[in-house]
Amino acid sequence: MRKRLIAGNWKMNLHWNEAMSLISELVQMENQSDWTSVDVAIIPPNIYSRSAFEFLKNAGSSIILGAQNCAATCNGAFTGEVSASMIEQIGAAMVIVGHSERREYYAEDASVLREKLNRVLEQNLTPIFCCGEHLEQRKSNKHESTIQRQLEDVVFHFSAGNISRMVIAYEPVWAIGTGETASPQQAQEMHAFIRSSIQLKYGAEVAENIRILYGGSMNPTNAAELLSQSDVDGGLIGGAALDAANFRAIIEA
Repeated sequence: MRKRLIAGNWKMNLHWNEAMSLISELVQMENQSDWTSVDVAIIPPNIYSRSAFEFLKNAGSSIILGAQNCAATCNGAFTGEVSASMIEQIGAAMVIVGHSERREYYAEDASVLREKLNRVLEQNLTPIFCCGEHLEQRKSNKHESTIQRQLEDVVFHFSAGNISRMVIAYEPVWAIGTGETASPQQAQEMHAFIRSSIQLKYGAEVAENIRILYGGSMNPTNAAELLSQSDVDGGLIGGAALDAANFRAIIEA
């Protein structure tokens, strides 16, 4: 059975004291609860990563540290970039690749995303690969073909062994930061579609074991119903991850 994963993507939010306070609150909540049936990850801005890792390690926490992005190159004269090897060295275990904001604001195309996945996998990190459609694509009934193309252009270039090391996050772009959320039925339909596409390409075993997260404004109100869907294996949480009580509610949903 696939173990649930609840990953909090903090994006470019929280100043130092706020970030450290949030981590401290989450560790306290973890100690008061039983989170053994779910993997929990926090994905803060890179500038906080090493301090976050040391705090979690010293506290004996099982919370996983992730990174929001990495360079498509290994090293060199790329001012402002952070390599996957640097991310691995500071203690992170996961990296988001292909988030809709990176695609839209930084023009990351399929060739760049393939290189990023290569760099992440080379460091034995777990990529969380994001795919999703815009509102006009859903309204024109092109949401499935959009997701299929994103999988084929990036993920399906990799071997079954490498696919098995990935997490997929379905993020309906129209539901990110808008307050809109896909209905549980819509989420299930798209997660099942992604799993069936992986099965057609790589077989039933790979498809059955890969975790597919929902990444469209999951919150304490809708988490339980979304997570009850058979193909929804967790959530990539945005705004709700910035509040310890809200994030805990989702974890415990």
